[in-house]
Amino acid sequence: MLRIAVQTKGRLNEQSMDLLKEAGVTVSQEKRKFLMRAADFPAEIIFLRDDDIPQTVAIGAADVGIVGYNEVAEKGLDVEILQKLGFGGCRLSLAIPKTENYTGLEYFNGKRVATSYPEILSRYFAENGIEAEIHTITGSVEIAPTAGLADAIFDIVSSGGTLVSNGLVEVEKVVFSEAVLIGNPQLSAQKMELAKKLMSRFEAVRNGIGKKYLLLNIPAEALDKAIDMLPAMRSPTVIPLANSQWCSLQTVVDEENIWNIIENLKTIGAEGILVLSLDKIVL
Repeated sequence: MLRIAVQTKGRLNEQSMDLLKEAGVTVSQEKRKFLMRAADFPAEIIFLRDDDIPQTVAIGAADVGIVGYNEVAEKGLDVEILQKLGFGGCRLSLAIPKTENYTGLEYFNGKRVATSYPEILSRYFAENGIEAEIHTITGSVEIAPTAGLADAIFDIVSSGGTLVSNGLVEVEKVVFSEAVLIGNPQLSAQKMELAKKLMSRFEAVRNGIGKKYLLLNIPAEALDKAIDMLPAMRSPTVIPLANSQWCSLQTVVDEENIWNIIENLKTIGAEGILVLSLDKIVL
């Protein structure tokens, strides 16, 4: 049985639960409890605050966890990053009032900086020879300069809209973060095998994102040209048709390029083009 720690609410909860569901690890959302057994995979889900997940995994109360890399970097605990998950992207940045004249990192010497990530910021300032006062607060860090609590902030930035609405401007991008799967370094062989199965499923789900399955009929004389036009994981699948002058061609393509590919294929005689959605790709 693999115990998986997931954020109980917040920006990563929904995406984490969607990923687990797509990977065949489902729990009832109607009667959510603190600890729930998965219906179709030997695992149980434990719901925690995001900043509690690294410690819970480090001490072995959970075997693996889905959490933002920013929390892993802040806690500095003995956990292993098993897999990057490709969602929940953000950055930890320094921001100052937009009315200030930013001259470079030395600007922060002697300044008071408000943050919920004092450990990351302390390391960053130390590495760059900056002497500043770090003021640790939780929640609503962006209002600290307006409230007179700090001269600048160090906080999570996604779109940057919150900074703008509070009269701040981003001046230094320090850490780039995304959701990661972390694991306890002392996992047993049995639990590591389950973790590897989980990672394989996650990878299959990620491989299917932004992909389409393309099926088409192509004149046999234009087959080589069509193959040159089409990407493939190895090689497009070619199937002879009852009419020996035609072939069926099948492959996986990036959704963002789908219309250009279709239009180019039509110029060499492709017909009966079907575009199908993909859920997962197991390599």
